[in-house]
Amino acid sequence: MSEKNVAILGATGVVGQQMLQCLEERDFPVSSLVPLASERSVAAGRTVTFRGEEVPVRLAEPDAFEGVDIVLGAADDATARALLPEAVRRGAVCVDNSHAFRLEPDVPLVVPEVNAGDIASHNGIIANPNCATIIGLVPVWPLHQAAGLTRLVVSTYQAASGAGLPGLLELEREIRCVAAGEEVGESKPFQYQLAENLIPQIGGFNEVGYTSEEMKMQNEGRKIMHLPELRVNCTCVRVPVVRSHSESITAEFERPLSVDEARALLEAAPGVKVVDDPAASRYPMPLETSDQDLVWVGRLRRDLSAPDGVSSLTFWCCGDQIRKGAATNAVQIAEYLV
Repeated sequence: MSEKNVAILGATGVVGQQMLQCLEERDFPVSSLVPLASERSVAAGRTVTFRGEEVPVRLAEPDAFEGVDIVLGAADDATARALLPEAVRRGAVCVDNSHAFRLEPDVPLVVPEVNAGDIASHNGIIANPNCATIIGLVPVWPLHQAAGLTRLVVSTYQAASGAGLPGLLELEREIRCVAAGEEVGESKPFQYQLAENLIPQIGGFNEVGYTSEEMKMQNEGRKIMHLPELRVNCTCVRVPVVRSHSESITAEFERPLSVDEARALLEAAPGVKVVDDPAASRYPMPLETSDQDLVWVGRLRRDLSAPDGVSSLTFWCCGDQIRKGAATNAVQIAEYLV
């Protein structure tokens, strides 16, 4: 692979830091690294560590993209919309983790295990899907290929760090308060105290009572799998877990698919690890799936509510939303560009 000049927009954040680690772990051919962040980070003299060296953080501004081949975006929507088109105008290809471009018709939305072929149609920007969408679709896709997916019913159990560093620090603060018998007080960025609690809201509500996070599973899943009529019903819940999202998924198909067939398909699927031994209490859990890149799948079983009993399955999956749900997925896309 030819070496590339790589910029990371939002290099000091949780996802940006993870992108740096993934580039290093996967031996990505980086000729020079350009870490970009806000004026506050630059004024503070921030640096990032890459391949044993300290690299100064530069101000995220249009001219910073001169000479850059690939940009990995780990910034908020507004920053992405303002700066990534400037990077494209200067000749870079951008892989963006924000929500800003995901549903734009001319921007590929890519999970490499599912639709890597869409990368070739980019016009300078390739979108990284929502973390929960990625984690759910990696195991759903091989089942769809075998039996024809028609409907998904999904409940997600999303870790505090899915809200970025503020979410992670807030959960840690609340846990300390609870352990000390102190009042937690106001909780930000969450609507309520998260420690010892669950919050069935991630994002704002639409006119029919679904949150923005819940609609991402439908809208992004349809685009990624090229299934514009796919029926999806999703409930997203924030849980007091540090890292790694979990999902309960019921998938309905056009054709019968047995549990044994599904297990065999998943065992052969890229990006999936089957951990499914109920008798030994073995199934995916956040603690075991953090800090790695596979989506673990278990609790495979028939959907007892299915009319025919054979064309609907239920399973449980977990994956690290900072790695496979964000940084690793972006680096995987970038690997196709080189």
